Amino acid sequence: MSNRYEDVFGPLRKNGGRAFIPYMMLGYPDRKLCLQAIQMMIDAGAHALELGLAFSDPLADGPAIQAAAAATIESGFKTKDALELIADIRNANPSIPITLMCYYNSVLAHGLSQFCSRANGAGVDGLLVVDLPPQEAKPLAEQCKRSGLEQIFIISPLTTEVRMKSISEYAGGFLYVVSRLGITGEEERYDSGLADLISKAKQSMSLPTVVGFGVSSPEQAERMFAIGADGVITGSKIINLMNEVKNGKATLNDLKAFVQSMLSAGLAKLV
Repeated sequence: MSNRYEDVFGPLRKNGGRAFIPYMMLGYPDRKLCLQAIQMMIDAGAHALELGLAFSDPLADGPAIQAAAAATIESGFKTKDALELIADIRNANPSIPITLMCYYNSVLAHGLSQFCSRANGAGVDGLLVVDLPPQEAKPLAEQCKRSGLEQIFIISPLTTEVRMKSISEYAGGFLYVVSRLGITGEEERYDSGLADLISKAKQSMSLPTVVGFGVSSPEQAERMFAIGADGVITGSKIINLMNEVKNGKATLNDLKAFVQSMLSAGLAKLV
């Protein structure tokens, strides 16, 4: 079975390119606009997607994504709807890697086997369960393997070599490198040991390193690439843009322009 992450990151790494991965909250601000925005970002050249499942207590997320999650839940948009939306994205885009970002309670509520099976059936490639530590990851890892899903893990400036080794037992797809301690957001504040963390991750695992949290401009992306990142993820900036689209202060073309600006920051497109 083809691994979409390898199909994207392999050529990029070989040619010195870097990946741009936009984040979108599934179902926000509504299903139709969400789908249109995601398709526009793919058409603009996004290398992969990180799609969030709305959760009532998103501890890792900053104000923008928290508010989006609350509004999505309030609208009645459920996990079933999110997976159906992913299926629509997958049917129109057979090759783009899709990571589903969620919290463990959402997985447990459906049962590990059923959740993984449904995610894979919808077209998900990788599962990023933000609040699941590696020492408790084995049951889900086994279900991911059975369902053909990669398990994506987060590493932070606090990740020790022992924890890195634990992560390496189950990790696939790419490593999500947190640029700083705290929550998501557009704030430009990075840990002084970030370059060292990326270096250690590359020594410990062969997976691509993708930096998130506070990467919301081409200049910030370039800074991450300069210290060894294989890609960047942007979330809060995109959610804030979607708020402006919803309120009539911007259009989806503004979102497209932002994605293109991130791609232009030395980001190679697949040939």
